[in-house]
Amino acid sequence: MRRHLLLLGALALGAAGLSACGGDGDELTIYSGRELELIEPILSQFAEDTGIDIAVRDGTTSDLALQIDTEGDRSPADVFLSQSPGAVAFLDEAGHLATLPDGILDAVPDEDRASDGRWVGITGRVRTLVYNTDLVDEADLPGSVLDLTGPDYEGMLGVAPGNASFQDFVTGLRSSLGDDGALEWLEGIAANDPTTYPNNLSILDAVNRGEIELGLINHYYWFETAEDDADQPSALHFFDDGDLGSMLLVTAASVLETSDQRDDAERLIEYLLGETAQRYFAEETLEYPLAAGVEPVQGLFPLDDIVSARVELEELGSLERTIDLIDQSGLGTG
Repeated sequence: MRRHLLLLGALALGAAGLSACGGDGDELTIYSGRELELIEPILSQFAEDTGIDIAVRDGTTSDLALQIDTEGDRSPADVFLSQSPGAVAFLDEAGHLATLPDGILDAVPDEDRASDGRWVGITGRVRTLVYNTDLVDEADLPGSVLDLTGPDYEGMLGVAPGNASFQDFVTGLRSSLGDDGALEWLEGIAANDPTTYPNNLSILDAVNRGEIELGLINHYYWFETAEDDADQPSALHFFDDGDLGSMLLVTAASVLETSDQRDDAERLIEYLLGETAQRYFAEETLEYPLAAGVEPVQGLFPLDDIVSARVELEELGSLERTIDLIDQSGLGTG
């Protein structure tokens, strides 16, 4: 049987990462910041449906973006799949991304793609606050994410400063409040003695255990866990209409300017925007599909009801500055 998909494992920064990714030149090499268990099934399906051999290197979105920037013209990557818009906007600003065909770009609304056509949104995730229903009264929850710096929430909150979604959220704060305003919020959170975790799921698990009362996460983690445990002692709280705490973030895909597999790379992105993949994301990862007319699964809050805040995605490119501010605040991204 012909091998179609090769998993290259976690990213190794530096020269070792480069050599580990060198294939036979015919494989479509994908750098993926999406969690491997979420993205691997649909990538395998693409390989099976098309007969295109693919090699996948997974890692954190921010590390992969910075690695591509470091590799420059030597990068073996053909496609970058990002968990967040900030990383692709960063690579776009640095000149690493190729322009996508109009047929791909037109699959999603204008606000879910780059205005210069160099990356496109695949799915959407909403930032939200999860809380332990045994420990917190819903009436005591804040109307705005900015209120979490208040004394009433000292020692209660879990955050993931090194996570791409948190970093994009902070960049969204920067675009709305300016660097000084974002830093003030970060320092206020840090002063409230939060518990830090590596990712969204570990925050949710900690809330369900009663280790912390509140946590900032993406919506779909709670819904995924609820499928296995309908009685989990937690619920989601969406902030007031249009509040930055309910920011909509998109996952994104792009083709590297240096790719010598441009046709296959574009074919993959077109596939991810097609009905098969969009239905997979809606039903299996419980995200909001952005294309192919696919609706969110029943039970997911309609986006119109949440009235999520949207920020100008073009403003999400300054990834390094966001990381600097998080580190400066005392939260740390390491």
